[in-house]
Amino acid sequence: MLWPSHLRPAGYTIASLAVSLGGILNGFDTGSVGAVVTMPQFTDTMGEISPSLLGFTVSVIMFAGAIPSFFSGPPADRYGRLAVVAAGAVSFAIGAVLQASAFSLAQFIIGRVFAGAGEGLFLGVMNVYICEISPSARRGTLASLPQLFSVLAMCAGYFTAYGSVKIQSSIAWRLPFVIMAVIAVAMAITCFLLPPSPRWLVLRGRQEEAIAVVQRLGIQSAEAEKDILRVRDEDVSKQHTSFYHSLRLIWARQYRGRTILALFILGMVQLSGIDGVMYYAPTLFAQAGLPENTAGFLASGLSGILIVIISIPAAILADKWGRRTSVIVGGVLLSSLMFLMGIMYAVGAVHHTGAGRWVVIVSIFAFALSYAATWAFVGKIYASEIQPGCTRAASNAVATGLSFFTNGIVALITPILLAKSAYGAYFLFGGLSFGTLVVLGLYMPETRGEPLESIQEVFSKPLQLHGFGNLLRRGLGSSSSTFGRLSGRTSVESSTAELDELSRAHAASVRVLA
Repeated sequence: MLWPSHLRPAGYTIASLAVSLGGILNGFDTGSVGAVVTMPQFTDTMGEISPSLLGFTVSVIMFAGAIPSFFSGPPADRYGRLAVVAAGAVSFAIGAVLQASAFSLAQFIIGRVFAGAGEGLFLGVMNVYICEISPSARRGTLASLPQLFSVLAMCAGYFTAYGSVKIQSSIAWRLPFVIMAVIAVAMAITCFLLPPSPRWLVLRGRQEEAIAVVQRLGIQSAEAEKDILRVRDEDVSKQHTSFYHSLRLIWARQYRGRTILALFILGMVQLSGIDGVMYYAPTLFAQAGLPENTAGFLASGLSGILIVIISIPAAILADKWGRRTSVIVGGVLLSSLMFLMGIMYAVGAVHHTGAGRWVVIVSIFAFALSYAATWAFVGKIYASEIQPGCTRAASNAVATGLSFFTNGIVALITPILLAKSAYGAYFLFGGLSFGTLVVLGLYMPETRGEPLESIQEVFSKPLQLHGFGNLLRRGLGSSSSTFGRLSGRTSVESSTAELDELSRAHAASVRVLA
């Protein structure tokens, strides 16, 4: 039965949900592969795998995605966002089939290369498409859907592996890849049914088609005429460039700051160590004192459930509490938890019995939940929305490529670091998280609720950096002048508000990473 018209989701919501199937593929692989490669059935098929080869097998999907992602922007500008997403879905399907049918580690790794290439094509462009079809007031929530779907699928991947491990054949580890192949085929077909981005149509000079798509998406005409359908001569003239010039354009003086900011935020949020936690959760729990098989899978599954529970309100509230709040609160929590776990291992307080192991286990859960509620969403949203139309796809593609690379580094080195020095891994990721917090807290403008076209005005002037001494003096002056207004807030609210005041006080002189 058809839904009543007043209950039917808007076209832009349906399109955002459909294209977010890519998040399911990414999350299901993340949630299942760490468990798959530790299954005895997998070892029976592939043989014993050293820690370094294990890290390479798991992480190769990320390295394989970096290069296609880096170059996916210009094709998305030329052929459309959905064409590149569909190509990525096809590549992922091929990779999933190769992994599901593998009888040698070499074929399994080749399958992960194809799957990684597919992720590299669709993940970055997928967020660009959602940002370009979304109303300003809903952009944060809709752009959060791929990440929300990813954590839902990650939880499903945990429990699929936990359930299939009981199968006394190689089907135990092949089943997750069969499921991913089916989803990837469905995603590829869906891309041919969705409307193209109206902003992309405008850039290609197809104004009448853009108007029809806006009506199909259900976007209000007032917003469409003010923002989406507004032709910017600069964007149109720079859209018809070669592959080489599309990549070169993002480094032009007027766009360089936004490109560097997108690279920084997408690259550094991965260096927090989140994928080390997600991929190797059974190993981390076993190292902290839980039995390696059943309890490790259950603990991983429980963390997946909790991540889903916290991700749902985080996605809904993405347009309520702002991008800066997510960065600052998340950075404080993530770096603190990593340092706490590092200290516990460094002082020898973690044993198979006693309270020390439970401090680490609870901290692992808290770290995953903190990331899921903050940095998991804000990086992907922010990198997509701060770019102008002429560089949005290319810049976001390059930033996503860097994200793949840093993600792969974390997945590659985590088992090696844990085998040599547990506390070293936690201190490394804690230090990187704290550095990310400092830089973004000082230099990241707020974009919540602003139309994509209006956001560009924040970056329209030449940007300059000032020394930390001068910055600190001005910051202290700004903070003291606003103390009375801030004193009634909580400590987190105060810290966020002070940084916002500091950002506004330096709007004319301190800008983002020129």
